[in-house]
Amino acid sequence: MAEQREERTVVMVRYGELFLKSDPVKYHFIGILLRNIRWALESAGLPCTIRSPRGRIFISGEHPETIAAIVARVFGVVDVSICTLVGATPDALRDAAVAMARSRLHSPCRFAVRARRQIKTGLNSQQLGEYIGSAVYDAIPGLSVDLTRPEYEIFAEVRDCGGLVYDTRIPAPGGLPWGSQGKVLGLLSSGIDSPVASWLAMKRGCEVAHLHMDGGRWAGTDVRETAIENHRRLSLWCPGADLSLVVADAEPFYDRMQDLRVPARLRCVLCKRFMLRAAGRLCGSEGAEAILTGENLGQVASQTLANLAVIADATDLPVLRPLITYDKAETVTLARKIGTFMEKQGDLACRAVPRTPATAAIRDAVMESEAELGPDELLDTVLSRVTYITARNGTIL
Repeated sequence: MAEQREERTVVMVRYGELFLKSDPVKYHFIGILLRNIRWALESAGLPCTIRSPRGRIFISGEHPETIAAIVARVFGVVDVSICTLVGATPDALRDAAVAMARSRLHSPCRFAVRARRQIKTGLNSQQLGEYIGSAVYDAIPGLSVDLTRPEYEIFAEVRDCGGLVYDTRIPAPGGLPWGSQGKVLGLLSSGIDSPVASWLAMKRGCEVAHLHMDGGRWAGTDVRETAIENHRRLSLWCPGADLSLVVADAEPFYDRMQDLRVPARLRCVLCKRFMLRAAGRLCGSEGAEAILTGENLGQVASQTLANLAVIADATDLPVLRPLITYDKAETVTLARKIGTFMEKQGDLACRAVPRTPATAAIRDAVMESEAELGPDELLDTVLSRVTYITARNGTIL
């Protein structure tokens, strides 16, 4: 490529796991990723040009910093860099690197140059890095080279599209493109776990819709609004796409348990089975192929292995549990990272929880109590009283 190429700024997007797929799968997934990036940028009102040569995606637009920040929240993207695009010659890369270092690097400082080439002619990667590093070292007095623990790094790449110089890699969530693995229906509560489970499923390429079972007077005063807030925050991770939430009035179910005086110790298991039944009914209308929960092995009484087995057979659909082996501290750390953790929890109590819930409910006893409740009739009632809520880009529409 000619060295006189006009210097300009582009946003470079890297994807990781997609590159390991077979060619048909890879190109299919990259197509979905490009679609999601376009949705995200169009919804933000950012006109741009997107190109996808081998191994990278390049975005050109008037606001590269804003573009980079938005794309860094797109699943399937590993990281994002704002690059100076120049000619693919060593001199062009050298000049761009020196200019970048002069504007951002001050002595004394330990620095390193990381070079790589897609084009295997001319200087190899090590020689190119030494050539650029020597120029930076000579241009700014007081620097020292440290390839192991540098305080500042300059990256240079020679690719088919030209030469690229950058000094920042903005981390992104990685995973698979949202929507590449079909759709699931997630049981969303006001707690910490279920939003994290949804995020993890989204990271693995699932389009997620949510169901919240509103307990009415049996739930704390802040439960419903907190669940909706969890839904709103999760919509920031599928920018440009609509995230749907169904809120079902589950108060009749709790009333029926109270009226029939079902054994208190079985309430939690019966409740979870009812939620799975409701989700199973809705999966058809929502186009979902599986149910997603935030359950974690042994965390509460209903989540013992024995109880999970009794709960799971309430539906024939697959039940996905991304958090099944997580420690609570791990879940909280991830919730903070993705922005769903709320410092002020509010009144999130469940007023139906018994003092001594069963940790190993007998299936026959559960089925007998469930039959007394008339679950099919209750489902008809509960699912006839639903509210549909849509969130997009962190806003409830």
